[in-house]
Amino acid sequence: MTFSCHGALKDIKGNTDFTFVLAGNPNVGKSSIFNRLTGMGVVTANYPGKTVELNMATTTFKDLRIGIIDLPGSYALGAVSEDQWVARRAVLDSNPDAAIMILDATNLARNLYMTLQFIDLRIPLVVALNLIDEAEKRNIIIDAPELSRLLGVPVVPTIATTGQGLDELIQKAIDVAGNKSEIRYNLKYGIDIETDIKKVEEMLSPYDFGINPRALAILLLEEDTEFIELVNKKTNGSSILAEVKKISRDIEKKHGEKTPMRIARERHGLAGSIASQVQSDAAPVTSDKLWDYTTSPLTGIPLLIGVLGVIFAFLFYGGNILSTAFSDLWASYISPLIDGAIFYFFGTGHIGKTLVWGFDAGILAALAVGIPYVLTFYFMLAFLEDSGYLNSVAFLTDRLMHKFGLHGRAIIPLVAGAGCNVPAIIGTRVLTTMRERTIASTLITLIPCSARTAVILGAVSLFVGWKPAVAIYIIVLALVFLVGIGLNHVMPGTSTGLVMEMFPFRAPLMSNIIKKTWYRFKDFVFVAFPIVLIGSLVLGALYETGYLWKLSSPLSPVVEGWLGLPAVAGLTLIFAVLRKELALQLLVTLAIVAYGGGAENLLLFMTPAQLFVYALVNTIYIPCVATIAVLGRELGWKRAGGIMAFTITLAIIVGGIAYRVIGYFGLL
Repeated sequence: MTFSCHGALKDIKGNTDFTFVLAGNPNVGKSSIFNRLTGMGVVTANYPGKTVELNMATTTFKDLRIGIIDLPGSYALGAVSEDQWVARRAVLDSNPDAAIMILDATNLARNLYMTLQFIDLRIPLVVALNLIDEAEKRNIIIDAPELSRLLGVPVVPTIATTGQGLDELIQKAIDVAGNKSEIRYNLKYGIDIETDIKKVEEMLSPYDFGINPRALAILLLEEDTEFIELVNKKTNGSSILAEVKKISRDIEKKHGEKTPMRIARERHGLAGSIASQVQSDAAPVTSDKLWDYTTSPLTGIPLLIGVLGVIFAFLFYGGNILSTAFSDLWASYISPLIDGAIFYFFGTGHIGKTLVWGFDAGILAALAVGIPYVLTFYFMLAFLEDSGYLNSVAFLTDRLMHKFGLHGRAIIPLVAGAGCNVPAIIGTRVLTTMRERTIASTLITLIPCSARTAVILGAVSLFVGWKPAVAIYIIVLALVFLVGIGLNHVMPGTSTGLVMEMFPFRAPLMSNIIKKTWYRFKDFVFVAFPIVLIGSLVLGALYETGYLWKLSSPLSPVVEGWLGLPAVAGLTLIFAVLRKELALQLLVTLAIVAYGGGAENLLLFMTPAQLFVYALVNTIYIPCVATIAVLGRELGWKRAGGIMAFTITLAIIVGGIAYRVIGYFGLL
């Protein structure tokens, strides 16, 4: 469910006793804390003109109804990128009773920067000192009471993965929210800067701008355009801004750098000073050595190849065994019961046979694809995410990503695209320019998602062999490489540099992996199953009435003439726009209806070469409707339409070439 943002904020505040915002850097455990507190019963909202979402939910604590707004993960509150702008705007618009700042105990100085910005805004604040277990492994000891004294806010040590400290954290937030008048922030920057901030603050004090005068003074000196416009609309606003510019020029003369840069330097310096006073030095630990091994090209590249090999082997062997076993059990025990019941009540005419398509063959196809391949892939993806390995891959691939006009951080949404293209494209918001987001989103649409992986493994590896299945991945990765290089040369602009924290390797908790896997897989269960069922019923009705062959005839020149596939198989590719795995599920349904149960269904229906081309085309061409929708929302429909047209053309060209190469050399 999606609301307009202001309405959602108003709604959550109007129905709760307290409203808190969760803030913090990306990958600091903020999402884990949000999920622990709320059980993931979330509502999402977008700010007008922005694509970055807020997550909102309510929870109950000691008979109090508490609304929690999960801000986008960012390193600062500003207007540099969408996530920063939305985070700041949501804080100011929601006027929360308190903010909960999540800090990484292993990288305190870097995390304190945004904490100081919240303090500058005079937001009631509680700090969650997260990852204290990882800090202890590194022999980092942080004096939480001293940190609390220096910041002037409560500090609660927490471990998001286990829930340790979260009850105390919420209680502290309630205490702070109930005693706002007692909050006293005493943090100060250098004397020179503080004197100038005070001058601007005094000019602003007689007016009501809806924001704390000190906070507004700092924002004006930082040359924040949003608040410059706010002041300019007020009486005497232009004269105030003129004085601010004069003060800013004085700062630049004294310090030899632009005022916004000077304030940022002061804030970083204060953050570093506080961190140095409350923590001991870190000692090298095993996770640091792992980081070195996984980010060094000499060892990291072989490790990455090995990890990818393990994933494929797990899917190939484990998925194929599960798929075959499940299909055999269904054919032996479930199918006769379903068919008997349907034919008993509806007869063996068109209606009965059509219902068998949906409730027997359709459900079997969905389960035989979803459980062995989609579920197992999500499990492995969750393991890699929780271990921290994907972050080291970002560093390892930074140089490669620059060839595509991207940087290393882009590898994370690209890898996530192997699970599902939709969240991966949303994940491109971490990239700062539309050029980078367009290139990354285009490449993501070519990455075989779990649904397309299910087609490759379920159609090719199961019936043709693992080598042809690997060949499809190699072809697609080569296309990704060539398309990335091509877009980098065609699109104007250059890539930005990589600025990213080093997150420690962690031992993933099985309970968290299982939860994350299920939350992803339940979309398949609750969304894909109805689509598969309806699609199978429609396909069955077309088949039983003879219309299937009539509809497939217009596809014949391309599907049969160029791709070398049965025309009816081309019709299943069109259905697959709803969901990619639907192509295989409907193909399996056709085979089951035509030839009955058994492990060799698809080989009776199509040749090995046709199965190879079928899976290759399905992997490359236009993504599913959910991906199309998110492309339109994130990039605009003009860019989304261009990506769709490009992938269709590319799939048809590559598929036809592959069919002729296979036939000429007799490869399959």
